[in-house]
Amino acid sequence: MFSAIKTLHQGVDVCINNAGLARPEPLLSGKTEGWRTMIDVNVLALSICTRAAYQSMKERNIDDGHIININSMSGHRVLPTTVMHFYSATKYAVTALTEGLRQELREERSHIRATSISPGLVETGFAFKLLDNDPEKAAATYESIKCLKAEDIASTVVYVLSAPPHVQIGDIQLRPTEQIS
Repeated sequence: MFSAIKTLHQGVDVCINNAGLARPEPLLSGKTEGWRTMIDVNVLALSICTRAAYQSMKERNIDDGHIININSMSGHRVLPTTVMHFYSATKYAVTALTEGLRQELREERSHIRATSISPGLVETGFAFKLLDNDPEKAAATYESIKCLKAEDIASTVVYVLSAPPHVQIGDIQLRPTEQIS
């Protein structure tokens, strides 16, 4: 992917890591395959894309780029829902990786910024993937309250990108007004 971006656009100035998924795999009875899938997508792929984006910026002397990780409120709290515990662990990892990235960028004396955007319940296909054996329950997840929309997250990205160069926004947490946790 980054090779194609280099060919078509010379490289990356802004990277938005947005992939994420959960599988219904509790800690005490979950399948290793489901855990591995969550680690591969939520942690490893994010890290690989971050590294490639940074290298693209560095080789072109881009010192005002931005790496934004779309995280989750689950990277800041653990819900009392067994099927979400391992997912939460991967999102806590995203929180730590974003702060670690910020620190490494400072060590490099780079002005590239790193931000984590941590939404609560967003109306996407997330619940349908998590609850793939119960589509009615998945649909009810989004009908219980007025959820965030993709546009809300996009507006947050625009806000982060529009911050003045001397402003480092580390993390934004946002959730639907009606969301309890």
